[in-house]
Amino acid sequence: MIVSLPPAPILYGLIGVFCMLLAATLVVFVLTRIKPDKEYGGLKARTLTFWGIVLVIAPMFILGPLAAIAFTGIVSFLAFKEYLGLIPTRPTDRRVLLCAYLAIPLQYCLVLIQWYGLFTVFIPVYAFPGLAFGTVLTMETKNFLITLGALYLGLMITVYNLSHLAYLFVMPLTRPTATGGAGLCFYLVTLTALNDSFQYVWGKCLGRRKVMPAISPGKTWAGLIGGVATCAATAVALAPFFTPFDVGPALGMGFLIGGAGFAGDVTMSALKRDIGIKDTGSVLPGHGGILDRLDSFTFTAPLFFHVTRYFYGA
Repeated sequence: MIVSLPPAPILYGLIGVFCMLLAATLVVFVLTRIKPDKEYGGLKARTLTFWGIVLVIAPMFILGPLAAIAFTGIVSFLAFKEYLGLIPTRPTDRRVLLCAYLAIPLQYCLVLIQWYGLFTVFIPVYAFPGLAFGTVLTMETKNFLITLGALYLGLMITVYNLSHLAYLFVMPLTRPTATGGAGLCFYLVTLTALNDSFQYVWGKCLGRRKVMPAISPGKTWAGLIGGVATCAATAVALAPFFTPFDVGPALGMGFLIGGAGFAGDVTMSALKRDIGIKDTGSVLPGHGGILDRLDSFTFTAPLFFHVTRYFYGA
């Protein structure tokens, strides 16, 4: 298989991401040497994990839509598997859970063939009632509503919402760009990741007042405002290279992604507090589990997709 280079903006964007990671690594290294008494372990672990994440997802923008859709489907599967490991399930629900897993490849096949109408309704309109009836067939009514509600939430955030990220690669536009759908996905991933990172950095540097201390004690107003403002500014700067957005729409999209990313983060924090855990897993040092890293995307991906499609979709 011959792999061609991605469009120039994406290639330069990937180089820019690696340069930013290199700069962040150097800053963390200097901080740990200048102020060894301070706790920078979390920041160091987050930076190293970001290196791994970028190295894993970078080929997605080089190998084309098929590879990107397959990769996102695998991520959805792993996220859903991690989610099921957190919630209580009943022994009688094994066949129902198997059916829920089968919804993942079906949803991503709809992305691949670009069947938008069925893509938008398959899980909420068809999969959910089917899983409800399958749960009825287990003949176990104890915790029926709790089990089904938890299963619905898991499918929505790990499969349905994240599948919008993959659909960006094949979404036709009325104002085509040089980077196509890959550029839209790169734009969203970059802004969401920067929003998360800068909310953390601004909060660490200037944070005093808590936004939601009962849900996420680490979230501060300084972090929220600084992260969203940085996201909006970056959205305007990157828009001409990756999107059909003019300055106004790009600025609005930056604020939307910043706010939605925060909402996804604190929603996952509320879920974890209800379960009584700090992280959803430990596979990503400094971040926790896969869901800890994807929490913002569960809100930003469908929002970005539908707003973009409404105004610019062919």
